[in-house]
Amino acid sequence: MSRTFLFSALIFMLAFNGTLVGADTKAPSKKSESKKEVQQKKVATKWAVIEIKGTYPEGPQTPGLFSDIVESLPKLKERLEKAANDTSLAGVILKIQSPQIGWAQVSEISRSINKVKKTGKKVYAFLEQAMTMDYLLASHCDKIIMPETGMILIPGVRAEVTFYKNMLDKLDVKTDMMRVGKYKSAAESLTRTEMSPEFREELTAILDDHFQILVETIAKNRGMDTKKVETAIDLAPFLVTDANQHGLVDSIGYYDELISLIEKKSQGGKPEFVKSYGKKKRDTNFSGLAGMIKMMNLMMGVEPRKKKSNAPKIAIIHAEGMIITGKSTESMFAGKIMGSTTMVKAINKAANDKNVKAIVLRVNSPGGSALASDLMWRALQKADKPIVVSMGSVAASGGYYISMGADYIFSEPTTITGSIGVVGGKIALKGLFNKFGMTTDVISRGKNSGVVSTLNKFNESEKKAMARMFDGFYSIFTEKAAKGRKMPIEKLQELAQGRIYSGMRAKKFGLVDELGSLDDAIAHAKKLAGIKPDDKIQKMILPKATSPFEQLFGPIDTDARAVSMLGKSISSVLNMVDRGLLEKMDILTFINIMSKESCMAVMPFHLSIK
Repeated sequence: MSRTFLFSALIFMLAFNGTLVGADTKAPSKKSESKKEVQQKKVATKWAVIEIKGTYPEGPQTPGLFSDIVESLPKLKERLEKAANDTSLAGVILKIQSPQIGWAQVSEISRSINKVKKTGKKVYAFLEQAMTMDYLLASHCDKIIMPETGMILIPGVRAEVTFYKNMLDKLDVKTDMMRVGKYKSAAESLTRTEMSPEFREELTAILDDHFQILVETIAKNRGMDTKKVETAIDLAPFLVTDANQHGLVDSIGYYDELISLIEKKSQGGKPEFVKSYGKKKRDTNFSGLAGMIKMMNLMMGVEPRKKKSNAPKIAIIHAEGMIITGKSTESMFAGKIMGSTTMVKAINKAANDKNVKAIVLRVNSPGGSALASDLMWRALQKADKPIVVSMGSVAASGGYYISMGADYIFSEPTTITGSIGVVGGKIALKGLFNKFGMTTDVISRGKNSGVVSTLNKFNESEKKAMARMFDGFYSIFTEKAAKGRKMPIEKLQELAQGRIYSGMRAKKFGLVDELGSLDDAIAHAKKLAGIKPDDKIQKMILPKATSPFEQLFGPIDTDARAVSMLGKSISSVLNMVDRGLLEKMDILTFINIMSKESCMAVMPFHLSIK
C-alpha cells in the first residue's frame, strides 16, 4: 500500500506541475492554469498612477534632456496599453487634471482605457473638477471619485463664432471676399456680424450630432437612461454632492481616501502605487566624451541607432495644422502650420522606402492653401502604396482634399469634415493708413495689376479674374473628390458647396468609409498590404520632430526665427490671461496666410465646439 501511495503522490505532484511523463508541455492542464491565475492574483498588488494633464499633440514631439518636453497622445496610449499587459498590476488610477483635449482625443484615450478594463484590471478616475471633456474621459472608467467641493460642469455643447466686421469698420479696413459654395463660410467672420442662414443650418446639425454623442456616451458608460443624462446636463453645473445624487459620480472623497480604500480592499499584501507609470526617462549620463556626443546628438535631433528588424513598416504621417506652401512651422500664436514642402518630403520618404508596405495619413487640419493641398494630394497619389486616412478632430476643406484620394478613410463620429469649397479675397488697408496720415501714390500697367495690392478692394476686372480662378479650382476639387469617393459628380456636388459635416453624417453620405480610430486605420493598412493581423510591424513616424536646438533658437531662417520667438512670448502671456482670447487672436494667422495664398480651401477657422 505504501508503494501505491508513493506512486499516487508522484502522479499528483507531476500533474500539479504540468509535467506528466509523455504529456504535451505546450498544452498545460487546467490545474496548472488555475495555479498560474492564483499566482498572478497574489502578485498583482501594484497600482499604476497616470496623470492626464496639459496638451496631447499627436505627432512626434521635441525630445528634452530628461524626458519629452510635451507628452504626445501616442505616448499616453502606450503607457495605458503597457498597463493592460502588465500582470503585476491590479489596477490603474487616472488623475485627470483638466487636459486640453478634443473629442477625437477623448475617443483615442478611452479606447486604451477599455483595453485595460478588458484584462480584468480596475480603472479608477480621480478628478478635482470636471469640464465636459474631462468627464467624458472619466466616464469610461470603472469608478469616478471626486472631493465633495469639486464641481462638474457638463452644461451641454456650445459653438461660438467670433465676428470682426464691426471692428474692421471702425478701423476703416475694407474686406473683399469671394467664395464658391453657398455653405463656404470661412470668411464670414470678416464680412458679417452674425451667422448666415446656411452657416447656422450646417452648424446646428453638427451641434445636434455632438450633443447626441455626449448623451449616449455618458448613458452607456454610466448605465443610465438617456433622459436622465439630459436632465442632469440641464441642471449642470453642480457640486459633486449633487452629481452623486444624479448618478454621475460613484464616490465622494479625497485622493488620500481613495488610496486608503484601495489599501483596505487589497488582497495579498499592501499595494504599491507606481507614480508616473510607464513614463520613460532619458539616459542623463553625459559624462566623458561619449556623454558629450550623446548630448549633442540629442540637441540636434539625431536618433540613436535601432536594432535592425525584418518586420514590415507602416508609415504614419501626421498632417496637422493649417496648410501653407513651403516648410512646416508654428503660427504666431503657437498653432501648428503644415507646409507642403515638409509634407511632400515626408510622403516621398515613405513612398521610396522598400520596407514601407502602406501609409497611414493622420489628418487634423482645417485646410488652408489650395495649391499646397493639391501638391500633397499629388504626392500621395504617386506613392503607389496602400493609403489609409485616419481623421482626428477636424479634416475639412484642404484637410479633406489631401484625404479624398486614399484607398480607405476612417473618421471619428465627432470629426468635422467635408467643407468642399473655395474661399479667398483680400483686406484693403488704405482707409486705416489714412487714419495714421499715411498716403500712397500708384503707377500701374495692366487691368489687374492691383489684384494682390493691400490698398484697395478688387476692381471689376480683377473680381472677374479671381472668380474664374475660384470656379476652376472648385471644379478640380469636386471632380477629384468624386473620383476618390467613387461617386457620381452630381451627387458629390450636392454634398459639396462648402458644407461641413460631423464624421457620423459624413459616413452616412459616403464622404468617409468607416468610423474608427488611428489603430483601426493601422489595422486596415496592414490588411491592404497583405500583412497578417498578428504579425509585428515597425512604425515609421513622419515628419520628424524639430530638434531641441531649433526649439530653443527657432528655425534656421532668420525671419521665421524672429516671428516664432515673438509669437511664443505673446502666446504665453495671452494663455495666462485667457485661452479663449489666444484662440481669437489666431485670426492674424489666417489673415497672414490669406495674404500669401490667394485661393484657400479652409473651413470656418474660429469654430469652437465645447
